[in-house]
Amino acid sequence: MSKDLTNSAIDRQNVLNNPYALQEIEKAAGIKAIPFEGKTVVLKEQIAAFFEVTPRTIDNYIEKNGDELRKNGYEVLRGKRLKDLKLAVTDVFGNETDFITKTTVLGIFDFKAFLNLAMLMSESERAALLRQAILDIVIDTINAKTGGKTKYINQRDEQFIHSAFAEENYRRKFTDALRDCVDMGNFKYALYTEDFDNEELKLKYLQAIVV
Repeated sequence: MSKDLTNSAIDRQNVLNNPYALQEIEKAAGIKAIPFEGKTVVLKEQIAAFFEVTPRTIDNYIEKNGDELRKNGYEVLRGKRLKDLKLAVTDVFGNETDFITKTTVLGIFDFKAFLNLAMLMSESERAALLRQAILDIVIDTINAKTGGKTKYINQRDEQFIHSAFAEENYRRKFTDALRDCVDMGNFKYALYTEDFDNEELKLKYLQAIVV
């Protein structure tokens, strides 16, 4: 089994313990978060839409990885804090989230917990793309501190992740067209496309430069 962020708790935590990288990743991710108690949080339904999975999929990850997610900012609100969150949600989304008005208990993810979930999720192509961007940005922040070459820092493109999603959708359509219309065997993919990013190699490089 190849080693990546989905199966390495130590590497996930190393990423999440890098506050400068988290700031850069949050700028790039572009998810619409809710200001709450001095930080930003997102709801399960937002995350499900972002990663194109069902809310039940998110529930499954919470059930299996609850301790790790709670350690990194996932929590369940009740009582007055929940009432305060509902007001904050209304300020951001208006009446688009009527589903929470009668809720008496609600789980929320701060940005760190959101990234933690992205690094756990194996069935979402969008989560895989975000993991690639996470590794790129973490490597970039370390290079920036050591005077090395940087690719993403100071780019300040708040739609960076969404642009990557769009690029991946375009690439998927292109490779589907190659599959259906070009009779050259698997060589056609190497000929007409660049190699996909390799998460395992990036992770190995990150481990090397951290050491």
